Amino acid sequence: METHSKLNKVRRIDLKMVDISDKPEVFREAIAEGIIKLKPETMRLINEGKIAKGNPLQTATIAGVLAAKQTSTLIPLCHPLPLTNVEVDIRILGRSALQVTATVKTTAQTGVEMEALTAVTIGLLTLWDMVKQYEKDAKGQYPFTRIENIRVMKKVKGSPK
Repeated sequence: METHSKLNKVRRIDLKMVDISDKPEVFREAIAEGIIKLKPETMRLINEGKIAKGNPLQTATIAGVLAAKQTSTLIPLCHPLPLTNVEVDIRILGRSALQVTATVKTTAQTGVEMEALTAVTIGLLTLWDMVKQYEKDAKGQYPFTRIENIRVMKKVKGSPK
């Protein structure tokens, strides 16, 4: 009987947003990046404009911008922020990789690192979705495709530099 009551006991977990009410609004900027590795054949198709779903670079850029704007709805304790600028850039790295970089700016009471990371992550996932049919092997697996090195490269608090 005692074991049963222990199992039914609800453990309270305190979750809350950080109170930023007393913090001043200041300029904030964050730059994040990440890489997706693809097969050289897939990269060739991208370069030749032969991806069946359309242009993955344009689609991933738009997806990244939209994702940054939705960060507070995706990450439960993130504050909604009035973003003043979101830029998503995609560069080709050699024969088998793409790099997504996001720069996010605001004037607010808290930083925009999560928005930049969200933009990069969704941009990378969108690239994967756009080219997945070319990345699968005969068993439907993705032995070469991988997303890696998602990180904040820079953050600024205060005057724009």
